[in-house]
Amino acid sequence: MVVLPVEVTAPHPDAAPPRPPDAAPPRPPADEPAPQGSAALPRPATVPPTESAPQDHPCHPRSRPLHRLLPPALALLLAVPVIAAAYQARPTPYGDHITVHARVEHEARPPLRTTRDAVEAYDTETGRPRWTYAREGRRPLAVVPARGEAIAIWDDGLVTDTARGDGGAVRWHRALPGTSPWLADHGGNGVLRPLGARMLAVVTPQRIAAYRIADGDLRWVLPAGRGCEFAPARAVRLGTALLIAQPCPADAATGSWTGEIIAVDDLGRITPDRTPLGNERHSAGHPNAEKMVARPR
Repeated sequence: MVVLPVEVTAPHPDAAPPRPPDAAPPRPPADEPAPQGSAALPRPATVPPTESAPQDHPCHPRSRPLHRLLPPALALLLAVPVIAAAYQARPTPYGDHITVHARVEHEARPPLRTTRDAVEAYDTETGRPRWTYAREGRRPLAVVPARGEAIAIWDDGLVTDTARGDGGAVRWHRALPGTSPWLADHGGNGVLRPLGARMLAVVTPQRIAAYRIADGDLRWVLPAGRGCEFAPARAVRLGTALLIAQPCPADAATGSWTGEIIAVDDLGRITPDRTPLGNERHSAGHPNAEKMVARPR
């Protein structure tokens, strides 16, 4: 008997590698149906690759600070109109209300008058108001012109200065404490007394106060004598001096009837021996004279 040698051949490239005895059977390709008689195995879930969110996406970490600041910014923008409206609706100081009816360039200083509730500058030809100045709940008692200004006193004891030409603004306000009851009974006749072009005297029973017309600065105060009172309606101009009656009771120690008349000018009470205080300039019309600030009598 002849024994032939066994030829060892290499496996074909397309041939599957040998499977171990305990290995699971191979899976069919995806496009081929599973063989009949065998249970279909579930396919593993396909997990998409993880993609990073763009930087402008709300969920991106870098966009979170902007996302947090957005609501406060919107709230601030909404609050601006509310704040502006509240600012416009706030009450005006002293209840001032100025209405300009007509602007006339040729007539710089119109005449003045008071109505029931306002001070008016009016046209001399038509009588129509050019501007009106009113205060809420207040009544003007008197108005006088001074240096192109309209100076008025009101029933609450407030003195105001309005631009006379165009009524564009109220330049200053000055209060007279404790005068409103007296003004309600006697009115404002004689209370406002211009002392030349620079100064205004406000005469009340208790005192005479002088204010600089340019800015309302209080320059001097002259109180009434003990037991006496000034009479604003009983005053007369004599040159640069203003003579004001100061009636006193019969038992008051005034010395003589001349003590019941007070003479003042823009520098204060006129007396033979008044000396300068260094606060005002002298002029030819005021030799050796100066303003007095409540000088003892």
